Amino acid sequence: MPVSQEEKEYAAFVVDLMQSVGPVNVKSMFGGFGIFLHGVMFALLYESVLYFKVDHEIEDEFKQRGLEPFRYTQRGKEMKMSYYQAPEETIEDEDEMNHWAVKAYDAALRAASKKKN
Repeated sequence: MPVSQEEKEYAAFVVDLMQSVGPVNVKSMFGGFGIFLHGVMFALLYESVLYFKVDHEIEDEFKQRGLEPFRYTQRGKEMKMSYYQAPEETIEDEDEMNHWAVKAYDAALRAASKKKN
């Protein structure tokens, strides 16, 4: 499914909000966008919903807020990835975006570190 101009503009808006974290960039992928910092994907946008990378250290914070994991269907089976919806306030407040994006980036670094070992 092609990405709409509206979704591209929203991705640019989200990336702009994240610049306090560092030189964040976005890449089109899987009908959505991967969001990267220093080559590490720590967030994704799909159908204009922002998701942050989680791991065992921070997943409960997202669950306690009632936030949903990113899910997709592959060969008729529902798959869940280690990304959860961003809290709503991240889109409204740069400080909140920074707070949650840093947590997600740290989780992505921990996951990348485990893959190397």
